[in-house]
Amino acid sequence: MAAMSCSPLLAQNPIVQTWYTTDPAPMVHDGTLYIYTGHDEDNADFFWMQEWRIYSTKDMVNWTDHGSTVALETFSWADDRAWAAQCVERNGKFYFYICAHSKLSNGMAIGVAVADSPTGPFKDAIGKPLFDDGEWANIDPSVFIDDDGQAYICWGNPDLHFAKLNKDMISINGDVKHIEQTEESFGSPSPKERKKDVKYKDTYVEGPWMSKHNGKYYMIYAAGGIPEHIAYSMSDKPEGPWKYMGHAMPLQDTNSFTNHSGVIDFKGNSYFFYHTGKLPKGGGFARSVAVEQFKYNADGTFPEIKATDEGVAPIATFNPYRRVEAETIAFSKGVKSEPNEKTGIYISEIHDGDWIKVRNVDFGSQSPKQIEVAIASALRGGRLEIHIDSIKGEMISNITIPGTGGWENWKNIKSNISKDVTGIHDVYFVPKGRKGCKLFNFDWWKFSK
Repeated sequence: MAAMSCSPLLAQNPIVQTWYTTDPAPMVHDGTLYIYTGHDEDNADFFWMQEWRIYSTKDMVNWTDHGSTVALETFSWADDRAWAAQCVERNGKFYFYICAHSKLSNGMAIGVAVADSPTGPFKDAIGKPLFDDGEWANIDPSVFIDDDGQAYICWGNPDLHFAKLNKDMISINGDVKHIEQTEESFGSPSPKERKKDVKYKDTYVEGPWMSKHNGKYYMIYAAGGIPEHIAYSMSDKPEGPWKYMGHAMPLQDTNSFTNHSGVIDFKGNSYFFYHTGKLPKGGGFARSVAVEQFKYNADGTFPEIKATDEGVAPIATFNPYRRVEAETIAFSKGVKSEPNEKTGIYISEIHDGDWIKVRNVDFGSQSPKQIEVAIASALRGGRLEIHIDSIKGEMISNITIPGTGGWENWKNIKSNISKDVTGIHDVYFVPKGRKGCKLFNFDWWKFSK
């Protein structure tokens, strides 16, 4: 595993640590940035992927886990390989474009699910694939809605498919085309025309992401073969012609032989999402989403974006005087998230030595008096220490956690704040108890004055 160059206490990348996450697709809606990801299974030896996961943030550093509300089971025609996907909003509906292995054709196919909320639940919009020709190139769909309302979809490895979507977002308008690849447009010719003994400037591989900034259109994609870097082409029109521009994220030590990007503007900033293999036990089949902030060059081109462990800075403070889901995390060690139909998502697999950080918490000018937590423990319980600024920073509360009679038998526990805390701090939740065993589950917390 590639070692992190900075302390995990200072790290912000990868942005999710509870599960392996892949192929990030950002979307902004109603003041919130949502990220839709794939999910590499633990201990996988191939791209064994069964579901897609959803996370959201308002400050770019604390991410709330919304679980998985769309999976292979959402699509009756799909049976394997829940690979890269993207969600877009139109007229109050949220359309989730996926690729998966098709039972109907025995190839990869493009599908679409729909929901009334950005976090689902999603259902298959048409009960069949949106596009399924039995080929294996139908992977990694990306959808873009232009300012005039026309929606476009592109996908493919090694060819690049392109089509218009109708206004209903669940049917294709006209024919699916192959975008011609040339040395001028993508760094090399289309796959069938490439010559083995020729070294080209670059090669399109997979994972297209179509976007627009200041009137310029961008096709961003994984390139170069194995290992992959991120390259891009630009155009004055959504259908091209395209011009190859070079690397957006050059090849570097990310401990992953694939990469997949999504680019978006949020609250006046530009962000570049990608994935690495930098979590413990991470690698090419155990990838994790990361993010960097960047600024476009004056001519609209990308700077060369470097992968960092530090990630991005917060763009807002975090309010602790409300119910906060325990699965809202800036960084963590050891813990997992789990779903329950009644409770929703909660944090589990909590052991002595684990921790959760929430970043840039603003306590204001008056110290809180209490913290309340919702906890469940089938057996022995333990303690939950609350520290500020680091794991070993000043402890402001020490909560005794009893057994509650079940892992989902929740009990609300209040504890006094032992020392005054005002202003902005990082808050660490540090479980303590018997070594090696699961201690308790954690649903939510709230400070009060």
